[in-house]
Amino acid sequence: MEDGGLSEEVVSAACKEGDPITKDYMMQQTMLRVKDPARSLDFYTRVLGLTLLQKIDFPSMRFTLYFLGYEDKSEIPAEIKERTAWTFSRRATLELTHNWGSELDETLSYHNGNNVPLGFGHIGIAVPDIDAACKVFEEQGVTFVKKPDSGKMRNLAFIQDPDGYWIEILSPNNMVSLMLP
Repeated sequence: MEDGGLSEEVVSAACKEGDPITKDYMMQQTMLRVKDPARSLDFYTRVLGLTLLQKIDFPSMRFTLYFLGYEDKSEIPAEIKERTAWTFSRRATLELTHNWGSELDETLSYHNGNNVPLGFGHIGIAVPDIDAACKVFEEQGVTFVKKPDSGKMRNLAFIQDPDGYWIEILSPNNMVSLMLP
């Protein structure tokens, strides 16, 4: 591997056309385990503006799933079967998984992937105005990993949710100047 990562030739050779069956596949969800669902739901809905699409309890296995996305609440079907199919047809939802009782365990914390050993990194949220978004985050007491005016990559931020997961805050228009020389 070169200093700059894979060469364009290697990348091009590694990226093949998927089987025709994959043409209708989509990225549907990313799952994060959460210790305290009330804190997490407050953060993701009030602070980041996601909408709760559906809550699904699994009593025999003692966990609950909360699906969130950037969807219009008025479009969420009321009937449970229709709502379930609709929820799982949305693109890029966030699935928060709460294992019952975890909120009572003071020693429990989930690995965010950004401490050793490295693994999962972050989710990304695009906002129209990163400075305005970060001002609101500051007012709400959100924990920042990186502010837009710090570090080598300017005009993007990283914040943390209640479980310490990192969330990149970016503005699509700023990404061109960050990614291209």
